Amino acid sequence: MIEPKEYLEYIVKGLVENPDDVKVVRTVDEMGVLLTLSVNPSDMGQVIGRQGATAKAMRTLIRVCGMKNQERVNVKIDEPDKETEASEPIAESAE
Repeated sequence: MIEPKEYLEYIVKGLVENPDDVKVVRTVDEMGVLLTLSVNPSDMGQVIGRQGATAKAMRTLIRVCGMKNQERVNVKIDEPDKETEASEPIAESAE
C-alpha cells in the first residue's frame, strides 16, 4: 500500500519544473497526519493551479489515500517568504 507522503511527492514532482526542490514533511498530532509541502517559488503556480483547482484535487487524492491507511491526512502548502522575494536592493539613481 502506498504512503500518502510518497504519493504526494510523486504527484507534485510530475507537475513542477524543479522536482529536486520538492520536499514533504510528515507530522502527526491529535488531528491526524499533516503533510507540509515545499516547492520552488517559481513552481507555486503549477502546484496551486487556476483558482486553487490543482491544490484541491491533490488534497482530495491524498485524503483518499490516507483513508485506505485508516489515517486522517491534511496537506499544507508552504508559501515562499515574501520578504526573500522583495529583498533585492533597489538601484539608486546617481545624480
